[in-house]
Amino acid sequence: MLNLKVPDMTCGHCEGVVTRAVHSVDSSATLTIDLPSHRVSIITSADHAEITQALDAAGYPAEAN
Repeated sequence: MLNLKVPDMTCGHCEGVVTRAVHSVDSSATLTIDLPSHRVSIITSADHAEITQALDAAGYPAEAN
C-alpha cells in the first residue's frame, strides 16, 4: 500500500485527475481518497516511484505520508 499526501488535490475534478494518473500506471490499482486531508491510499503492485511521477506529470505532486 502506498500512502500519499497530495496538497493540491482539493475538489472532485482533482480527484478524477489523480485517479486517472494512477490508473495510467496501474489500471487495477485501488484508490481511497480523503479530500479534506488531501490523502490518497493506493493498493498497487506498480513501482511507487512510477506512481508519484505520474501524479507529478498530471500536476499533482505527492509526498509520502
